[in-house]
Amino acid sequence: MRLCSGKGSYEALPRRDCTFDLERARHLLESEGIPVTDARVMLIVSTQPEMTVSRNGRILIKTRDPHEAERALDSLLERLRLPGRASRSG
Repeated sequence: MRLCSGKGSYEALPRRDCTFDLERARHLLESEGIPVTDARVMLIVSTQPEMTVSRNGRILIKTRDPHEAERALDSLLERLRLPGRASRSG
C-alpha cells in the first residue's frame, strides 16, 4: 500500500498481474448490505472510507489516514474472501 500522488488517498496494488472478477466482488459485497456502484471497469464501494476496486486488482482507498486505509483494505479483502496482506507478504 502506498500514498497516491494526490495525497488524498492510498492505493493497494496486487503483487502479481491479475484480472479481478468485479461481478463476483459486487455480489459478495451487496450480499452483506454494502452499496456498490458498478462502473463496468471498476466498482465504487460505499464504505467508510470509500474504495474503488479496478479490474486489474488496484484498490484506491479514499482516506489520508494510513491506519484507516489498512483497516479498510483488510476488511474489504476479508469480505471478498481474498488472502489478507500478511499472507501475501511471504
